[in-house]
Amino acid sequence: MKVAKFGGSSLASAEQVEKVVAIIESDPKRRFVVVSAPGKRSSDDQKVTDLLLAVCTRLCAQEEITDLIEEIYARYTAIAAPFGIEQVHLDRIWQSLAAFQTLPTQDNPHLYDTVLASGEDNNAKLIAGILQSRGLAARYMNPQELGLLVTDEPQNARILNKSYAKIAQWRDSPEILVIPGFFGYTEAGEICTFSRGGSDISGAIVAAGLQVELYENFTDVDGIFSAHPGYVHHPESIKEVTYREMRELSYAGFTVLHDEALMPSYHAKIPVVIKNTNNPSHPGTLITNQRDNLDQPVIGVASDEGFCMIYIRKYLMNREVGFTLRVLEIFREFDLNYEHMPSGIDDISIIMRSNQLNPVLEEELLRKIAYEIDPDELRMTHDLSMVVVVGEGMRQRVGITADSTAALARKNINLEMINQGSSEVSIMFGIHKEQEKAAVRTLYYTFFD
Repeated sequence: MKVAKFGGSSLASAEQVEKVVAIIESDPKRRFVVVSAPGKRSSDDQKVTDLLLAVCTRLCAQEEITDLIEEIYARYTAIAAPFGIEQVHLDRIWQSLAAFQTLPTQDNPHLYDTVLASGEDNNAKLIAGILQSRGLAARYMNPQELGLLVTDEPQNARILNKSYAKIAQWRDSPEILVIPGFFGYTEAGEICTFSRGGSDISGAIVAAGLQVELYENFTDVDGIFSAHPGYVHHPESIKEVTYREMRELSYAGFTVLHDEALMPSYHAKIPVVIKNTNNPSHPGTLITNQRDNLDQPVIGVASDEGFCMIYIRKYLMNREVGFTLRVLEIFREFDLNYEHMPSGIDDISIIMRSNQLNPVLEEELLRKIAYEIDPDELRMTHDLSMVVVVGEGMRQRVGITADSTAALARKNINLEMINQGSSEVSIMFGIHKEQEKAAVRTLYYTFFD
């Protein structure tokens, strides 16, 4: 059996949904379908989720939302029109949207979750109705009935382990189950949504609970490329990648699949394939626990901006017991996370996401470090990007780091930081963001023909 998850771009219009139906019909193993809310039909269009966000804003301001409800309903009816589905499916969608008018807005921590989750929930009702109109035995399955239980953390829910056993009970369902992504239910019956990439997370949870042979994630690209197509002209596509490699690439900017979405499938050892709804015959990119072909040492070059670095230098730092602990305790006091921390005998660099700081907080943080640590040098560097070279095969190939730094030097790209994990699956370079594209290009052409 397979779980097939379809993203918003795959479900944005009747024409796109027709492709989805054909994909489901083409393989009887696709017994479980997870759907997102309808996405943009064109570049200047709005996602249904965007309209639902506007509903939340108006509800909180106690403003009229009738026009938004009608606009959202019109999106679903436009998708349904060519399929001739039974009116009862559309009536259920309208009733769900009309219920927004009665939602409590004061002291309601689940307001946003309830409204936003309706995008996926109503789309699952619609797709189930469309499949039925095509003569398929299909059924809408609410996550609560499925057994998808989550923690009570609005907009940041996490799956409860007991969910997997509940989901497994549906393994022998005679019908195609159409399941809305993005949300689950608390044990008290409240709706809670996952973080970004929520529908991908739902698909992975369903795949893990059912122990299927493959989790297919359909989107609008032919898989994953070895570099950003906006930085490199026609980069190579990746045929197969390990979960560990994908985690490194996702962290450094590859946005096809959110890294958190991989965890349920990774733990259940279920392979994931990224495929294109618009080109379903393309093999896509397979994500597995282990791959045997390591002839290509580097599988991808990724980058991400929005970092800053605190540099601390103190003579005989390595003689001070607990020096690093004292620094990290200051970070904990300010409720800050760090990303990397390369060090020498007398200095240490702490890389963090810039969005955690503002000018006032930054000044207080540096003052606290100066007072507690008394460094010989303390400075903050802004506007950094992280460029990462990733590949399981790097462990078997001597000179990858040398080739990388030589390539960057040829383009006069100055390194603020270099960090290689003990797993030797990735090498990360910290550079100024204006040199990010040039760095990705030169590293890509160093390792790919």
